[in-house]
Amino acid sequence: MVLFASAIANGIFQQVITGTFMNTVERRSVFSLAGIYSLRMLGLFLILPVFALYAENLEGVTPMLIGLALGAYGLTMALLQIPFGMLSDRIGRKPVITAGLIIFAIGSVVAAGSHDIWGVIIGRALQGAGAIAAAMMALLADLTREEIRTKATAMIGMSIGMSFTVSLILGPWLDAAIGVNGIFWLTAVLAVAAIVVLHTAIPTPDHLSIHRDAETVPAQLGAALRNIELLRLDAGILVLHAIMTSMFIAMPFVLRDQLHLPTLHHSWVYLPTLLVAMGIMVPMIIIAEKRKKLKQVFVTAIALIAISAALLAWSHSGWVGVISGLLLFFIAYNVLEATLPSLVSRIAPIDSKGTAMGVYSTSQFLGAFVGGAGGGVLLGSYGVTGIFTACAIGAALWLVWAIGMVPPVMRSATMLAVHTSLIGEAKSLEVKLLQMEGISEARIAVDECVAYLRVDNKIYDQDAAMKLLHSHGK
Repeated sequence: MVLFASAIANGIFQQVITGTFMNTVERRSVFSLAGIYSLRMLGLFLILPVFALYAENLEGVTPMLIGLALGAYGLTMALLQIPFGMLSDRIGRKPVITAGLIIFAIGSVVAAGSHDIWGVIIGRALQGAGAIAAAMMALLADLTREEIRTKATAMIGMSIGMSFTVSLILGPWLDAAIGVNGIFWLTAVLAVAAIVVLHTAIPTPDHLSIHRDAETVPAQLGAALRNIELLRLDAGILVLHAIMTSMFIAMPFVLRDQLHLPTLHHSWVYLPTLLVAMGIMVPMIIIAEKRKKLKQVFVTAIALIAISAALLAWSHSGWVGVISGLLLFFIAYNVLEATLPSLVSRIAPIDSKGTAMGVYSTSQFLGAFVGGAGGGVLLGSYGVTGIFTACAIGAALWLVWAIGMVPPVMRSATMLAVHTSLIGEAKSLEVKLLQMEGISEARIAVDECVAYLRVDNKIYDQDAAMKLLHSHGK
């Protein structure tokens, strides 16, 4: 859902859903990879709205361990996703993805069969250890042309956003039908289904390449970690996911104990608030992108996170406070999930977007771990009020730091293949590209035979740029 709005705002949604500019192999590959992403993320998210209540009855449980179990996957995923992506460059994408899905399935089985909290923590950590996100993006890059990769990535993003939304709605119903143990078993089955899709529906690339737009390049990590504007965004996604995870430690208790709502009916709180939030969020994203108000909308959304958490801290014992707080939170969360990657893309050097996104994703997963562990500690010491208060303070501190952000140049990053016969003319090609109307930055990656461009889509002529890069020197 969150990147669905981003795709609309960037004017590519129609191309994504119709497959415009994609050939048959690309369409099959992108749809299948989106399906694998959906199955895996659905398995991670389904327990989010119900786990805290389930964990109360496990042996050896404490509030801190409830939070640790919920966020444990984030730590192992943060530690392993970049190394697994690099490993896929050496031994192949499918072996790494298959191994990751098997590890994920094993973690699900361990969690399903555990009757004590430590068994579930181990299972959740194993789920996260199946860290295949980077390898999946590398496979996507291997199987798509440069000209349509942005659209393909947006389609993957839409599948992840929809998985999150569906999980909040289905989780309580599945809990009532098969229990959280059953949900863990279901996630194992989904992982096996994903393996089947991987090996039956997705082609194996003819050769492996490193793609700077989709993969982490070790030599670029230092620059990414020294870029203060990128670090500002990395810290932001860490805080956002810490808040989101800790919120879902507190919210099930609020709905059950404060509002006396049976777990089965929690979906009826999440569903309407998510739908209304979607209706408000899409115009905000369009304003951010089309009217070049990205920083203003971004800062406003952070402020809404702080307000929603403060509102829940002060008035979580009544329906008005809870619904109002949740609505503001979902609006802001979805806006931030859509705008943060857009900001990373615009701020990162045009030929190191993959590295910047790798650090960003690692920060995101680390945030889930911090939010789970920290939320559990707060729940044990200060109750749900302590969690909401800490979220409000965290968002307020984030807001102070975000206000100093330098507004990004509103240009899009894109890439085009360069004819191999022209690679020796890389520097002169960069000069010629920069002379074309609508192109503000150009970098030729000789080893990839790719031109990375920063463009103004309103005046950029892609056909003219492609003609230059495929001219065979004529």
